[in-house]
Amino acid sequence: MFFLQKVYGYNVYRLEAREDGKVKGLLVFLHIRHPLFGNYLATAPFASYGGFAFESSAARDALLTEASSLAQRLNVDYAVVRFESGAMSMPKGWMQQPIYATYLVELNKDMESALAQFGSDHRNHIRKSLKKGFTISFGHFDLLDDAYEALVRSMHELGSPYHSKNYLREMIVSLGDKLELAVVYDARGRIAGAGAFIFHERVVTNLHANILRRVRSDYAGEFLYWSAMTRYAQKGFGYFDMGRSLIGSGNEIFKMKWRPYKRALSYWYFLNAGKEAPELNQKSPKFRLAIWTWKRLPEFLVRFLGPSLIRGVA
Repeated sequence: MFFLQKVYGYNVYRLEAREDGKVKGLLVFLHIRHPLFGNYLATAPFASYGGFAFESSAARDALLTEASSLAQRLNVDYAVVRFESGAMSMPKGWMQQPIYATYLVELNKDMESALAQFGSDHRNHIRKSLKKGFTISFGHFDLLDDAYEALVRSMHELGSPYHSKNYLREMIVSLGDKLELAVVYDARGRIAGAGAFIFHERVVTNLHANILRRVRSDYAGEFLYWSAMTRYAQKGFGYFDMGRSLIGSGNEIFKMKWRPYKRALSYWYFLNAGKEAPELNQKSPKFRLAIWTWKRLPEFLVRFLGPSLIRGVA
């Protein structure tokens, strides 16, 4: 999170709940201010969840009470806390926006036996992808240039801005051996897609993963995910978190083919007086127009404007 402060200049607010001198809960916000996307506090910018942990409901409520006070003092539009609450109920003054889920695939060192659990079409697509001549490389700084090219170009095709190359560079510096980049190449050695994966205990989390349009019909996406899952299963990880998607989206349909455990994410909002919950996602009508427009912008303009836009959609 703190590398984001360095890249985008966000202010960081760290809240602690203590009992008898011991930390019982932690809540970390970044303060995002953007002329188009508003003035707000957010945990886990650009990620599915994180920045909020507690040992008891008392610690949780104390943190959220202080968070609402902080939001009022800073006069932000809202504060959003992204985490997994399970069946936990919200405290007074907070509201839920239940539109995202994340998808965990259990890894097996014998991934061929895991393959049998998928539907016949999905198994066939994975096998076809392995015969298309794709190759994949895993690394860090050595893959920075190619990973950035794959991600910025594929995000442009999807109608979304992407970060600068410096964002990826600083993420590698900050996370070190807890992060690995992957780049897929086609049979001619051209960049076909990329991913950025983060390690935490026994879980590998997909932070970014995209495939270029020209290789989607050759199932390059299946190749990327299958290669990553196989690699991390062999390294002893227990789960592959495919990352968040909007519930009901095309991304979710793709991820459900892997027979994951779907977990709804809790995005709890505190709204200051007179403010409304944001709609910073593809379901928003105004975003549909922006996506349509972004896809048609020239590449040099996308690379120039992208970082200044996406910093506000944290």
